[in-house]
Amino acid sequence: MRKVAQKHIDPDTFAALLQRSKEKLYRVAYCYVKNEQDALDVIGDATYKGLQRLDSLRESAYFDTWMTRIVINTAIDHMRKHARYSVCEDEVLETLPAGQTVSEPEATLDLYAALDALSEKDRTCIILKYFEGYTFAEIAELTREAEATVKSRLYRSLTKMRKRMEKEGDSL
Repeated sequence: MRKVAQKHIDPDTFAALLQRSKEKLYRVAYCYVKNEQDALDVIGDATYKGLQRLDSLRESAYFDTWMTRIVINTAIDHMRKHARYSVCEDEVLETLPAGQTVSEPEATLDLYAALDALSEKDRTCIILKYFEGYTFAEIAELTREAEATVKSRLYRSLTKMRKRMEKEGDSL
């Protein structure tokens, strides 16, 4: 049996694909680390890791999924290294991911506090689905879980967040 030579992505193609996805990748990083400087650090580290592992990306069609996974892992590593599990900072109040604004800053704080209370896997599902618009199938591929698992994790996570936000609302 003859092996077919795998086509690798070159650094110029990597740079072009990264440029196209930079805002989305930044939003993913920001959802984890909650401040601009740390999100930029995560993106820088993830870019370096991506370049180091460029030979593992066989097709440019999978770049977004591949790079998002690297950003998520880098953000989680960054949080562990810097022990940052705090509620979001004031700059989140100005704009939400994807440029959405919120009329009540308290609602944004409650949302991010509820998001922070979730486990890493649960938080990842919520961020990818509702902040970045990934499909269940794409999230399953990114998290290396069955699609049914992703769906149940997502709905359980939403229930946990809703209960936490209702509880916080009652205590005010």
